Amino acid sequence: MIDATLVNFETEVVEASRTVPVLVDLWAPWCGPCRTLGPLLEKLETAYAGRFKLVKINTEDEQDLAAAFGVRSIPMVVLLKDGQPVDGFVGALPEGQIRQFLDRHVPAAEDEEQAPGPDTEPAAAAQDPGAALQHMQQALAANPADDALRVDLVHRLMLADRLDEAREAFAPLLGKLAIDQRASALKEWMDAIDASAQAAPDEALAQRIGADRRDFDARFTLARRRMAQRQWTAAMDELLEILMRDKNWNEQAARKAYVAVLELMAPAPQKTTDGQPPVTDPTVESYRRRLSMIVLS
Repeated sequence: MIDATLVNFETEVVEASRTVPVLVDLWAPWCGPCRTLGPLLEKLETAYAGRFKLVKINTEDEQDLAAAFGVRSIPMVVLLKDGQPVDGFVGALPEGQIRQFLDRHVPAAEDEEQAPGPDTEPAAAAQDPGAALQHMQQALAANPADDALRVDLVHRLMLADRLDEAREAFAPLLGKLAIDQRASALKEWMDAIDASAQAAPDEALAQRIGADRRDFDARFTLARRRMAQRQWTAAMDELLEILMRDKNWNEQAARKAYVAVLELMAPAPQKTTDGQPPVTDPTVESYRRRLSMIVLS
C-alpha cells in the first residue's frame, strides 16, 4: 500500500497500472466508512499476493487529485489498468463483494483452476456460435447470480443481433451499472442503438456539424449511430471532437460513451504466464492514450 500525491501519481498510479491493476482508495480521515473499508482493502492486497496494487489518496490533502477523479462521495474506489480507470464502486462494501469486484479484473492465481464459463464450453459449442450461446444460457440458468457470465452472454447476443434476448438477459444487471464497467458499456451500446433508430439521417447531422463544429448534440448523435453500426473508431473520433472542446459536456456523456466503446473493443482478459504482458489491442491502447491526454490536460 502506498499514499499517492500529485508528485508521485503518474509513477505510482498511471504507469504502475500498465503492469499490474491499481486499486485507488479515495478517503478522508473524518469518514467513518473509510476507516472500515481501508483496513479491509489492505488485508485483500496481502491476500491477493501482488495481483493488484493498493494506492490510497487522502482527499483532504490531495484535493486536485480528488477533483480529477470526480469525487462526490467517499469512500470511492477506482481500479485502473493500462493507465485508465476501468471500474469502481462507492461505499464500504463487504469483503465478499469486493473479492467479486477484484476477481473480474485481476490476474488469476497461479494455482487457481479455471472456472466453468464461456471459455470452457464444450469443443462442439466452440465451433458453433448458436451452440455456444445455448451453452452459456444453460450455464446461466444453473447459476443466475454469475454476473460475469451474464455480461458475456449479453455481449454475444448483441453481436448476433439478437437484441430482444439481450435486453431480457441484461435486465438483472440494471441495478449494478455503477460497479460493473462491462455492464455499463453494454447499456451505453443498447442506448445508442435505440437513440440511433430515432435520430435524423447522417446527411442532416453532417450539415449541422458543417455549419457549427460545436454542435455537440449532432456530433454525439452521429457517434451513437456509429456505435450502433459497430464502427467503433469512427464513434470515438466523433466523441474526441467533443472532448477536445469540452470534456465535461452534458455531464460527461461523451466521455462515458468513449469509455464504453473502449470496453467493448478491448480483448477478453486472458491468463498469461509469468513475465509475459497481457494481451492488448494496439488500437484500443492508442485511443486510451488520447483520452488520457485530454482528461489530464
